[in-house]
Amino acid sequence: MSEFLLYNTLSRQVEPFGPADGVRVRMYTCGPTVYNPAHLGNFRTFLFEDLLRRSLALRGWSVEQVMNLTDVDDKIIKRANERGLTIREVTDPVVDIFHTHRTYLRIQPAEHYPRATDYIAQMITLVERLIAKGVAYQAEDRSVYFAIDKFPEYGRLSRLDTREIKAGARVSQDEYTKDNAQDFALWKAAKEEDERVEAAWESPWGRGRPGWHLECSAMAMDILGETIDLHAGGVDLIFPHHEDEIAQSEAATGRVFARCWCHGEFLLVDSAKMAKRVGNVWGVAELQEEGLDGAAARHFMFGTHYRQQLNLSSDALEASRKAVRRVGDLAARLATAKGAPSALSAVAVEAEADVRAALANDLNAPQALSALFIFVNRANALLDQGGDDVAALERARSAFAVIDGVLDLVPGPIAVDDALATRVAGLIEDRKAARARRDFGESDRIRAELAAEGIVLEDGPEGTTWKRT
Repeated sequence: MSEFLLYNTLSRQVEPFGPADGVRVRMYTCGPTVYNPAHLGNFRTFLFEDLLRRSLALRGWSVEQVMNLTDVDDKIIKRANERGLTIREVTDPVVDIFHTHRTYLRIQPAEHYPRATDYIAQMITLVERLIAKGVAYQAEDRSVYFAIDKFPEYGRLSRLDTREIKAGARVSQDEYTKDNAQDFALWKAAKEEDERVEAAWESPWGRGRPGWHLECSAMAMDILGETIDLHAGGVDLIFPHHEDEIAQSEAATGRVFARCWCHGEFLLVDSAKMAKRVGNVWGVAELQEEGLDGAAARHFMFGTHYRQQLNLSSDALEASRKAVRRVGDLAARLATAKGAPSALSAVAVEAEADVRAALANDLNAPQALSALFIFVNRANALLDQGGDDVAALERARSAFAVIDGVLDLVPGPIAVDDALATRVAGLIEDRKAARARRDFGESDRIRAELAAEGIVLEDGPEGTTWKRT
């Protein structure tokens, strides 16, 4: 078996990957900040992580995944104050929406979804360890900061020279209260607006709340251990978030925090990064309102390698809608066929091997999709020829199940109301009668009428069936 390869952001190389114990991949993936529903740019990252998870399982490893839910930060506190709510009242509905959208996009559930507010004790313990090691300190503003000058390897993930680093996002920039303007907050002293929305906790340094970066390190190490196999997220998290995670984790333990770092690129709209502040945000709800199946959204996302930027457009989504329809048609055909030509077996074996090889080569989803659609074309052509080889058919079904178990592109059934079903059944009977009296003009008219409504008729040995597209 060939090696499983991943691009490691830390080394800037595609390199062999495997779990440290050879059995279980301990994987941490940064989840949403739950003050607003996650947008499609966020879900591109989550879908890349879903593909990663499934590909690791396809390789034969078990996966223990942690995806955190950030439920306390500046944006959440601001939103809670604006609405006169507690942070829990703001975040609970958004967490529910996240899981609804995750299910729609067929993202497998992680084994753990820790909420930051449930791990305050572990975060305080981590800060205490850092202070004891001499790499963290409490400043005049009563907040506790990490001293990046005390961690010589700071900047190695992002390849930034610390002399050029400016105070980053979610970091207090008051130079007069910190030893170094670049130091990042581990524990933030509570303010009135924090207390008002129940975003403050007791600590050895007074009432306060955790810094954003601290949350992930504490949860990852508490659940998965001090060294994890794989840490994944979007490229926007490389700095400062993941850089700071490495610093505080490794300074506390003296051990490697994550053996491999994987990052997915941006989803663009009109060549610009999707962002709420820009106003070019597409949400999952919009796709659902358009009647787009989650399988089509997966196809669209997987059509571009996770390390390349992807541009969102209605035309691209429509092309994906049509593509997954072809996948669904083959799935239905394989399920109902009675036999097949013997040649189908070799075609299926080749398709499965090609998909496995593509995904083991740094998650090359576009190549895997190509192999799948070559299989769709070849399988359809062979099934058109007819055949009675049941073993070949079973091998094709098995290969298809393996492939779709990772890509998950078979669209779900389209809802049909009873009145429509009754009407279509009546028109099929009318068409059958017209054909019996050799009135092919009327037969074609009925077929065209239904086609105009998105209903396709399929004539077969056992009669006429229909589907709504």
